[in-house]
Amino acid sequence: MSAVPARLATAPADVVPIVEAQRPSEPEGDLLARARAFAEPLIGNELTKAGESVLDHADAVVVILAGIGGSEALKAAAYLSYASEQLNKPEEVIARRFGESNARLAVETARLERVQQRARGTQPLPRGGVEPAEQQTEIVRKMLLAFSRDLRVVLLRLASRLQTLRWYAAQRKTLPPGLLRESAEVFAPLANRLGIWQIKWEMEDLIFRAQEPDTYKRVASLLDEKRVEREAALEQRRAEIESGLCGQGIAAQVTGRPKHIYSIVKKMRGKNLDFDQVLDVRALRVLVDSVEDCYTALSWVHRQFTPMPDEFDDYIAKPKLNGYQSLHTVVRDGDGKPWEIQIRTHAMHEHAEHGVAAHWAYKEAGTKGYVGVTAASDYDAKIAVLRQLLAWERDLADAAPAQGLFDDHIYVLTPQAAIVELPSGATPVDFAYSVHTDLGHRCRGARVDGAMVPLNTVLVNGQTIEIVAAKEGGPSRDWLNADLHFLASSRARTKVRAWFNAQQTHETVARGRELVEKLLQREGKTATALDHLAVELGFKTPDALFETVGKDELSLRSIETVLRPPQPQPDADEQVRLRVTRPEPGARGGVLVVGIDSLLTQPARCCKPAPPDDIVGYVTRGRGVSVHRADCSSLRELAAREPERVIEVDWSEAARRQGHAYPVDVAVEATDRQGLLRDISDVFAREHMNVIGVQTQSTRGVAWMTFTVEVSDSTRLAQVLLAVREVPGVRVARRK
Repeated sequence: MSAVPARLATAPADVVPIVEAQRPSEPEGDLLARARAFAEPLIGNELTKAGESVLDHADAVVVILAGIGGSEALKAAAYLSYASEQLNKPEEVIARRFGESNARLAVETARLERVQQRARGTQPLPRGGVEPAEQQTEIVRKMLLAFSRDLRVVLLRLASRLQTLRWYAAQRKTLPPGLLRESAEVFAPLANRLGIWQIKWEMEDLIFRAQEPDTYKRVASLLDEKRVEREAALEQRRAEIESGLCGQGIAAQVTGRPKHIYSIVKKMRGKNLDFDQVLDVRALRVLVDSVEDCYTALSWVHRQFTPMPDEFDDYIAKPKLNGYQSLHTVVRDGDGKPWEIQIRTHAMHEHAEHGVAAHWAYKEAGTKGYVGVTAASDYDAKIAVLRQLLAWERDLADAAPAQGLFDDHIYVLTPQAAIVELPSGATPVDFAYSVHTDLGHRCRGARVDGAMVPLNTVLVNGQTIEIVAAKEGGPSRDWLNADLHFLASSRARTKVRAWFNAQQTHETVARGRELVEKLLQREGKTATALDHLAVELGFKTPDALFETVGKDELSLRSIETVLRPPQPQPDADEQVRLRVTRPEPGARGGVLVVGIDSLLTQPARCCKPAPPDDIVGYVTRGRGVSVHRADCSSLRELAAREPERVIEVDWSEAARRQGHAYPVDVAVEATDRQGLLRDISDVFAREHMNVIGVQTQSTRGVAWMTFTVEVSDSTRLAQVLLAVREVPGVRVARRK
C-alpha cells in the first residue's frame, strides 16, 4: 500500500498538512521493537474491512501517538491489539511475552474496536422521543468512555480513527455513513474535549472534507489565491515582533499559527462573516519564558499596533475551567489588517498542545456565542476528570491500570448487535428485563459470547448476550434474594416484585370469587349481575369486590344484606325467647348453645375460635349458630345491627377433654429472604402443630404470611408464637 500523501492536494501551504503515515524509522525501545516483531507475522498480510493494510495502519497509529507524547507501552499496544485478533487466547499469550498490564490494554482495545464495528450501522433499541441515529451516537460515545479503565484505550482508538480518516482521504474513497457520523459526533468531539489539539484539528478537517467537499475546496482555493502574499506578510510580521521583543530583553519565539479550513468555515458561519473578515487567518503565537514576560510582551505589542478592545482575553489571570492559560489579543497593523496574537509561556504551550488544557471550552462552552454547548452536565464533569488524568498518561504506562471512571454502567450487545446500557454488576436477568419485561419473566438461561453461563454471571462491556426463554412462566423468587446476586437493576427488581404481587392478587381474587359465587348459590341468586352487585357494595369492578372478600376485609354478611330485601321486624312477643336449660354433653362441634337443644353450630371464619377462647354465638339465617371469639370485630358489627341474634354459648367438656382440632390463623411479618418459609414451617413441625394452609406476599423486601394451623388449646399457641418470633428476620408473629 502506498504511503499517505504529506498534504491534501487542495490544501494551501499555510494550512497545517496531514502528517504522512509512515513506519517508525527506529524503535524507541525494546518493548516497541518486540511488539512490532511479534505482530508482523500475524497481521502482515491482513487487511481492514476498508482494504487498508493492518500493519501499515498500526505503523501510522504509532507515529500519531508519538506526536502527542505517547509512552512506549501505549505505542506497543497499537501492534498488540491488532495481533490479539489473530490469537485463540490473546490475553494469555500476550501476557507471557509482554506482561499482564500490556495484555489487558491490548485485549481491551481490540474488544472496543470489535464492538464498535458490530454496532456501526445497526439500529438501537427503541426509546421514545429520540432519533435512532442520535441515540446510537450517544451510546457509542458512552461506550467508548466506559471502556476507559485504562485511559490509554481512548488514546489508541482516537489515533486509530484518525489514521482511518487519513487513509480514506488519501485513497479518495467515500467514507461510509456510519463511520463518518461516528467520527463527526463521537471521536472528533472527544479529541476536542480531551484537548488533544493535534488530533482534533486534523480529524475535523478530514471529516469536513468528506461531508462538504465542494465547500472545502472553495475555501482552500481562497486561501491558496493569496498564499504567497500572506506568507510574505506573515514572515515579515513574525520577524518584526520577534526582533522587537528581543530588543526589550525578552527571549521570545514567534511563529505563525496556521488556521484550519474547518475552523475558518465554522467561524464564518457562526458569526456570519465573509472570508476577509475572519480575523485570525493571520495569526501569530509568541512563546516566552515567564508570566512576567507575557505581560511585558503584550504591552509592547499594544504600543506597536492598534489593539481592538473587544478582542482581548486574559486567560492567565483567569484561567479556563480546564486549566488553559494564555493571553489572546487582536491588533491592526499600519494597513488596517487584523492580526490575532497569542502570548504564553513554553509550559503553558506544552499544556495546551498536548491536551490537558484543551481548546474545547473556547470552542464548545459557548463563551463566544457560536456553538452554545455548555459543560455543566455530569457527563462533562467526568470528561473534565479525564482531561486532568491525561496529563499523567506516561506515568500510567509503568503503574497499575487506572480504575475505571465510568464504572456505574456497562454496554453489551443483543445478538442483532443493538447496544443495551446496564448498571455495573448487571447479569443476564437484568439484560432480559431491559430488552422486554416478558422476556425477563420467561428467562431460563443465557449465552454470553456463545457460551452458556449461570444467570447470576456478572456481565462486562462489549459482550453479546442471548437469552434462552421458556414459552410461558414467571420469574423465580430467588431472583429477589440479594445474597444470590441475580439482579443489579432496581428496574428489574421492581418488575419481578410486580409479577409476584400480580400473582398474589390473582389468587386473592380467585378466592374471593369462589366465596361470592358460593354465597350466590346458597341464596339462590346466581342470576345476579356481578357488575351491579359490585357497584351496590361501593366497588368499581367485580374483581375489586372479589379481592376485598378474598382478603377477608369484607364480610359475606354485607353481601347477604344487599342480596336480601329488607324484612319487617317481628313483634317482641314473636322474637326468640331463650330458656336456660342444662347443657347437652354431646353438643355438636364441641359447642353448647345455652337454651337451645340440638342447634347447628359452626366456627366463624373471620376469627376462627378454639378452646378455651371466650366465645359468643350469633344466630344466622338458615345456617344455624355462627360461633365467634368474644373479641371479634365482625361480631361487634353484627351485634350492633341485630343484638337480638346474639346468644350465649360455651365449649363442651368433651371438647376440652378430647382435644378436638380447631383451625386458627397466625399472621407473620418478616424481612424477606431465602428459606424464610421453610424455617417458620419447621417451628410448627417441631411443636407438633399441623399446618393446613399458607398464604404469602412480598413487597419491597418485606414478607407477609398467614399460616392456618390446627390446635386443640389456643393457650399453647402463644408459646409456639414465641418460638416463631425467634426465627431470623421475623418482626411480628400473632394470632389473627
